[in-house]
Amino acid sequence: MPDPSWIVLRLEGPLLAFGGVAVDQVGTTRDFPAASMLTGLLASALGYRRQDWERHQMLQDRLIYAARCDRMDPDSPITDTQNAQLAKSDKGWTTWGKPEGRDGASYAAPHRRRRDYHADACVTVCLRLDPAESDPRLEEVRAALERPCRPLFVGRKTCLPSWPLYERVGVSAPSAYAALAQVPSRWGDAQEGLRALWPLDEGPAAGDCVRRVMDLPDLRNWRTGLHGGTRKIVEGLVVPLEASP
Repeated sequence: MPDPSWIVLRLEGPLLAFGGVAVDQVGTTRDFPAASMLTGLLASALGYRRQDWERHQMLQDRLIYAARCDRMDPDSPITDTQNAQLAKSDKGWTTWGKPEGRDGASYAAPHRRRRDYHADACVTVCLRLDPAESDPRLEEVRAALERPCRPLFVGRKTCLPSWPLYERVGVSAPSAYAALAQVPSRWGDAQEGLRALWPLDEGPAAGDCVRRVMDLPDLRNWRTGLHGGTRKIVEGLVVPLEASP
């Protein structure tokens, strides 16, 4: 049986947000994209509506990926303090191309929140869907990423990508870790290894390249919109086979 094929994404922009566990009004960001974030990204490209929770859930359940930090400021993240006065009649811009109103009441006081971002970062992702024969198939996802149904962002609407997200790189590999190692790095010498994340059964779980094995709370229950559980992941180092300057 041939090795499965993988889609390569280049997540790069002035600001990136990978969403950690939010506490009250504080929205943190991790160093790697969450499974729920990538599910939403692919769903937007495919044209899924927010109400299509079953399609989102099936997409997340099939998603297998590894991610690698090609460039990230050691002083990151940066924190944005946001203040907004919201009235019942206020309307906002949407990716559907028309304004959207609010159904709630007005707020007498400003709405305050904090949001963390990575500045000028670049993260490479290799992903596939399992089982491969279910809909959508990987070729449909590739086509959607090249001509997405809606504008795509890297985490939040303020995070515009610097480049097309889809990398036209053909990768076939037996595991997510091996797929990630086939994608060259564009930023400096990577021979000592770049920080990466991969599923527990999609790469090494012990050895010099492994830093830790952990339960990652990055799944979403798409029916309720709430936290949907954890999954076992490995954080460690991956050396690109053809690291480029």
